[in-house]
Amino acid sequence: EVEKIWIKITSLGLTESRITADETIQQLFIECRLNNFLAEETPLSLPKPTGGQRIHYNYSTVINVDKEDNHTEREYLKSILLKPDLPADSLKFTVVSDPPEDEQDLECEDIGFAYVSLKEIFQKQRDIIEQDIDVFDSQDASTVIGKLTVTVEALNALRSVHEECKND
Repeated sequence: EVEKIWIKITSLGLTESRITADETIQQLFIECRLNNFLAEETPLSLPKPTGGQRIHYNYSTVINVDKEDNHTEREYLKSILLKPDLPADSLKFTVVSDPPEDEQDLECEDIGFAYVSLKEIFQKQRDIIEQDIDVFDSQDASTVIGKLTVTVEALNALRSVHEECKND
């Protein structure tokens, strides 16, 4: 029951930036990635939000991390808890520009990144519920281009993995 990480991507709002000004960026979808072995994306791409509006994805996904079937995911979570200097301890959310139907020669383009640290969830013993996280410009990591509202319920799974680390 507890061996899951539950992720919900609720909505996205953009601040004024090169993204809002760029007319080739029209439709956006969100990808959620755990390290290099798991990526999920919202099935819909939605029209880019304009001044102060938000677009609502209301997309949920579950990452199973039970011992039996999801060894890779579990070992990765262990490494997060055991190696304090592991840089890749976050779920990474990527805002992706989906080219319009009539511009199929354009590629999907990563325009922004947002992160949720699983290690921090464990350290603070607190899941992230409907929280606004900063989206950073893919071309300039110091610039915030918007807010992504997400839920990441990982604490029970992390506790379970941590118990197992202690028993190993």
